[in-house]
Amino acid sequence: MSAEPTEMTHMRREIEEIPQAVARLLDGSGAVLTEAGRGIRERDPQFVVTVARGSSDHAATFMKYAVELTAGLAVASVGPSIASIYGSKLRLAGSACLAISQSGKSPDIVAMAEAARAGGALTIAITNTADSPLARASDYAIDILAGPERSVAATKTFVNSAVAGLALMAHSTGDEALLKALARLPEHFSKAIGCDWMTVLAETIDKQKSLFILGRGPSAAMANEAALKFKETCGMHAEAYSAAEVMHGPLALIGPDFPVLALAARDASEPSVAEAADSLAAKGAPVFITSTLANRALRLPHVATGHPLTDPLTLIVSFYVFVEAFARHRGLDPDTPRNLRKVTETV
Repeated sequence: MSAEPTEMTHMRREIEEIPQAVARLLDGSGAVLTEAGRGIRERDPQFVVTVARGSSDHAATFMKYAVELTAGLAVASVGPSIASIYGSKLRLAGSACLAISQSGKSPDIVAMAEAARAGGALTIAITNTADSPLARASDYAIDILAGPERSVAATKTFVNSAVAGLALMAHSTGDEALLKALARLPEHFSKAIGCDWMTVLAETIDKQKSLFILGRGPSAAMANEAALKFKETCGMHAEAYSAAEVMHGPLALIGPDFPVLALAARDASEPSVAEAADSLAAKGAPVFITSTLANRALRLPHVATGHPLTDPLTLIVSFYVFVEAFARHRGLDPDTPRNLRKVTETV
């Protein structure tokens, strides 16, 4: 079964633009990333808060793990409604606030960024709209330079937001190894686009109504993003879980009619994700995994980047290619999901 579209959708075109979009971000926004990283280092925050919704919040979750693992700072997600609906004022002196929004104009995200700044936080906006209300409300504004994104389902803007967050952290901590890994990402993304998951996954998943998507650590954020894209583009229910948490209550659902996709990155969590995948496969579930460490679960092709924090990003790019093709296989248009529009402005 071919994953190649007969007529290219906006979503597929935007997926194929990811390598160029990331290269453009690292080059065109390199100066402000360096400056903002220096600003964070000089502020020396005691903790970090994030403000985002949807795919942007999955990028924020990815950053939570990255910051906690490498900088040793606790990261908490702040609900935008704390400011926009409840009007509560948070004491955020000694913190950095990372606000992520593609459009940069959702009223609740902007209100929370303004409240965080008023509460004493150093605020950094990551947005695809340079002159946006969110950018103006922040101490530093990072333009992810993804270019126009016409498909409702975010792909290149998600990846560029996550890459911007990693670059920001690398500059703030002086992590040269991570900066070098980021510079190599465009070539890795080109290879990830070529990974064929349709041949292995489509027939099994097409027969079912729901599935679990697993990850752990930074790849848990990719599992959240993948589950959203299944709902968004394929009209199919998917639920993301930690590979550890799924072994508790959710285990009751596992069986031959409940497929599992495990997104394992090349990091310290890979052995435990592979072990969980094999355990679920032993219970009769069809399980697919991006790892060579599993014995029972079916292995999916994947691209290793050589760095544990960039590895999860190639997985989501390969998944995007699959889910776009799978939506079309199901007779759906991934560019125009039912009931959705590109920009959602919540209060």
